[in-house]
Amino acid sequence: MKLYLSSYKLGNSTDELKKWLQNSVNNKIALITNSRDMFPDGERKTNGIQSDAKDLAELGFEVELLDLRKYFGQKELLRRDLQNIYAFYVIGGNTFVLRKAMRLSGFDELLLEYSNNLNYLYSGYSAGICCLCKDMSAISIMDDPKVDPYNSGLPPIYNGIGFVEEIIIPHFESDHKETELASKTVEFCRQNGIPYKTLRDGEVLLSDTINFCKKKIILKSNTVLKVIALSLLIYCFSFSFK
Repeated sequence: MKLYLSSYKLGNSTDELKKWLQNSVNNKIALITNSRDMFPDGERKTNGIQSDAKDLAELGFEVELLDLRKYFGQKELLRRDLQNIYAFYVIGGNTFVLRKAMRLSGFDELLLEYSNNLNYLYSGYSAGICCLCKDMSAISIMDDPKVDPYNSGLPPIYNGIGFVEEIIIPHFESDHKETELASKTVEFCRQNGIPYKTLRDGEVLLSDTINFCKKKIILKSNTVLKVIALSLLIYCFSFSFK
């Protein structure tokens, strides 16, 4: 899976998205806005979402709004509806609200399934990229982890999807309302030895999930070897008593 991770909005590397479109299966992209589910519906919220959709359309994408709330407890329905979609654009808001929506819908599990396929594109900004980190604990400085617009009863989810080892800190040294909180998050990471990557608004981190997939294969191989070793040990132990 290709990763296009922007601090804010599309950022300054949109040529990479156009390049992906040239070789893509189709031009459809799912616009995921659940990071803003804690905000009431209204003109401001709608205008923000429409602005993101317009930005994508101008690049040549056919935008489809994907509301993960529709799929809570229905992962297989979500899988079916995503059969012909190979690109996702996940916008900013509250990282922990978004992460919870991913968990409740099973979208997080589907992302892991898609991760070994380079035909897929995951793009987004702010909260939409923070949720890809392995550990999102430090992001609680920027976003309230206790917010639960779904009344799910689930505790805050601090483990991210895991595609990115470091914590990504967006809006660093930028003209953004969360810039001060971004600086505090950087200081927290420095003091606690937490690996991090800062992004200024306009900057984009381009990557893929190849290394993530390799680690999954290694872990799976190690697990298989441990099972084989344990089986041999049990066999030898039982044989010695015959």
